[in-house]
Amino acid sequence: MSLDDVPNLKSYDAKLKDEAAEPTLEVPQAEPTSKTQIIAIYGKGGIGKSFTLANLSHMMAEQGKRVLLIGCDPKSDTTSLLFGGKACPTIIETSTKKKLAGEEVKIGDVCFKRGGVFAMELGGPEVGRGCGGRGIIHGFELLEKLGFHDWDFDYVLLDFLGDVVCGGFGLPIARDMAQKVILVGSNDLQSLYVANNVCSAVEYFRRLGGNVGVAGLVINKDDGSGEAQAFAKAVDIPVLAAIPQDDDLRKKSANYQIVGTDKSPWGSLFAELAEAVSGAPGCRPAPLDQDGLLGLFDSKDTGGDVVLEPATDADMRGKKGAVKPSLEVIYDEV
Repeated sequence: MSLDDVPNLKSYDAKLKDEAAEPTLEVPQAEPTSKTQIIAIYGKGGIGKSFTLANLSHMMAEQGKRVLLIGCDPKSDTTSLLFGGKACPTIIETSTKKKLAGEEVKIGDVCFKRGGVFAMELGGPEVGRGCGGRGIIHGFELLEKLGFHDWDFDYVLLDFLGDVVCGGFGLPIARDMAQKVILVGSNDLQSLYVANNVCSAVEYFRRLGGNVGVAGLVINKDDGSGEAQAFAKAVDIPVLAAIPQDDDLRKKSANYQIVGTDKSPWGSLFAELAEAVSGAPGCRPAPLDQDGLLGLFDSKDTGGDVVLEPATDADMRGKKGAVKPSLEVIYDEV
């Protein structure tokens, strides 16, 4: 018997590899055509992935590309800006209703288009009623039934929640579903922490034989402080675009207005981003450890000067720290 035969002694790497290969994680496995680029976009919740993707996809469509945008975030907000704030029926929600009615889901039930962009939302469970990652897996199973492999697109953009890179949220990386990953971040520690975690996931699965790489970083709400650029340099990935922190962009985004168009003064920015996304290869990142990540910021802002002081048993007992008489029985010497 080898150590691998003993569950508790099986290596952590082997356990993760087995988890990634679970049959419950079955998703479309066919090789993407050389024409289609399948790109997974990750970023911290609220960092501006939806804003970036809605405008990027719209600009790509203006340039004559066939683009499919798939929202893979349980919040189901990826397509809201594209559709002027209107909620798009999700695949999971629609599938449940159709199943109860004894009907099959059709493309027109879940896929909608505007400005040449085709878009859909996978959706997720209600809070406390299921696992979002499993919902993503179920959504991709339904996509396969709808004919995912036979669709003709130049780009398929997958919008994933970057705060979680396990289970269904890590599928594009763990199962080589995408050719490359794009990160969206800003000049703040939390968004770069998430971006670094995704880099770690990419590097981990590359060591296991995966092929997904990081194409680069899109800096959103760039205030010019430089931390995001320093992060990209440290992990050895390119900056694909820096979208400035601008009140006009903020207002247009809040009002669900598309700026990724030649009709907008911001059009050239998204045209350059589209070109960068198209040509950027998937790089193998060099993720940072916690100290390396904190080192990108001024220690006064991050608490980087804090020294860990070990606690003592007396600290833990507090006011109950009085020494109690021993219960040990002591015998008189004979």
